Amino acid sequence: MKTYEGRRTMDGLVVTVDGKPLPEHYQVRQFTKRGFEWTYEGTSPRQLALAILFDHLGDKERAIALSEPFMQDVIANLDNDWRLTGDDIEAYLRRR
Repeated sequence: MKTYEGRRTMDGLVVTVDGKPLPEHYQVRQFTKRGFEWTYEGTSPRQLALAILFDHLGDKERAIALSEPFMQDVIANLDNDWRLTGDDIEAYLRRR
């Protein structure tokens, strides 16, 4: 099971999957040029939602389709420092 983590540091935002940097996956779909963000709804939080979903699902079309609701329901409500597991994502997807 993968673990996704985000935190705000003095050097900026850090988002990892199993301790390694999570790519933005702009090749799947680019909503912003500004990288990731969270705690609100917008293009940078949606990019994070897409990146997490694509990494978790491995399905480009499904990740794109779910990126907006996942951003609204999950990413926009994260704390400054957060942790999501694959089980958390699967639980969200089952509720959808």
